Amino acid sequence: MINNIFGRISIFLGAILTLTSLSASAQEKITLQAAVDRALNNNLAIKQAKVAEALGIADVEQAKNNMLPSLNASTQGGYNFGRSQVAGAFTYTSSTSLNVNGQAQLQLTLYQGGILRNQIIQNRLALDVNKGQTAKLKNDLVLSVVTTYLQILTNQDLVNAAKQQVDLANQTLDKSNISFKVGNQTLADLSQAKAQVSTATLNLTTAQNQLDLSVLVLKQYMEMDPNAQITVERPDVSKLTDIKTVYDANDVVKTALTINPDVKLAEAQQKTYQHAIDLAKGYYYPTVTLYGGLASSYSNRLNQRLIGESIISQQIGIVQATGQSVVTNYAQPIYGPYSAFTQISDNFNQSIGLSVQVPIFNKFNTRTAVRKARLNYQNAELNTQIAKNNLSKTIIQATLDLSAAEKQYLSAQQTYEANKAALNVTKQRYDVGLVNSLDYNTAVTNFNKSENDMIEARYAVIFRSKVIDYYLGNTITL
Repeated sequence: MINNIFGRISIFLGAILTLTSLSASAQEKITLQAAVDRALNNNLAIKQAKVAEALGIADVEQAKNNMLPSLNASTQGGYNFGRSQVAGAFTYTSSTSLNVNGQAQLQLTLYQGGILRNQIIQNRLALDVNKGQTAKLKNDLVLSVVTTYLQILTNQDLVNAAKQQVDLANQTLDKSNISFKVGNQTLADLSQAKAQVSTATLNLTTAQNQLDLSVLVLKQYMEMDPNAQITVERPDVSKLTDIKTVYDANDVVKTALTINPDVKLAEAQQKTYQHAIDLAKGYYYPTVTLYGGLASSYSNRLNQRLIGESIISQQIGIVQATGQSVVTNYAQPIYGPYSAFTQISDNFNQSIGLSVQVPIFNKFNTRTAVRKARLNYQNAELNTQIAKNNLSKTIIQATLDLSAAEKQYLSAQQTYEANKAALNVTKQRYDVGLVNSLDYNTAVTNFNKSENDMIEARYAVIFRSKVIDYYLGNTITL
């Protein structure tokens, strides 16, 4: 019976291990480059920016097409019936008629104050703004992905450190239980050991929650299913020899001003507003348009036409003296069928002309538009300078942060090594009863804190260095 129970337990444990193994193998391994590529491909904001680019391209093409002539054709047909006045008489008659008119008109703008040409340039500049917005979103997204990726690595190390702290606390609790049973420790010492286990367990829970949250943020950047199982590839970040920590802030600023998407976007917007002034001024000038037209018409009331005449003699009297008839000749019109195609051909007419429209007074709309365009340009100039100033301040602060992070990391390393040595000595003395549990727990706490501080300081140096790479336009890798 007992063997049967143990057999079932073994099968159950084996199944659990198998499922765990399958779950672990189902996890997708994500590298930093893969995370960046997936985020750039899937991010919805970037997709929206690309749609805006496509709209900008369409606007440029349409601005070019506006310089082409326009050709329009129209036709109108109507059926009239009922009583109507007879032309040239004071009588009315009942009649029906079908009338059809058709026309085509061609227009070509010869001059419009440069509005058409300036609109093309304006739309091209607006397209540059859209492209700059896309580049800015991409750069910001890359930095966010790298930041989150480094945060995951930091949290993973913190979780590992917290697990080691839990193991150490459990080992201490086991020894305290033994010592308490043989009378070498008091109940207070045992309570201290239990409290240490609870604190370590709480720290592990907090670290695991932070890790899960940072992984979720990375999934959101990549537009992944929140329930998808992923694991990030861990590069060797223990070696900091390849991390550059010394930069000249002025050199970084000089380079960043030429490539930074925020500055380039502000400059593109400034050019757009600058050219908008010329576009607004174009409405001060006249518009010259060349036009031509074709037209014809048909009416079923004209279903016959004059095709000739015949001479008819008609007696109009008699000469009384001789009895001779008085005859006169007159021409009688001969009508024939008048087909629709012939009628349309006969009614076909053409026209050509030149139209000049001179703006004289339009309630100062043009003057107001020019003033507003100039004010928008001034505002764009200020925005560009603000972007440059903010970039300079950010870079100077970033170089100072990097220098401070390096110093903090060196200090954290020294503190960690000192607390590690102190814990080893204290543990040896605690094992032989020369140190009480309070001093030992204090040494453990100091060691745990220094280890966490060193982990965070190490990744802070890497992150601060990668921020400088970002402003220099370098590819961010680990």
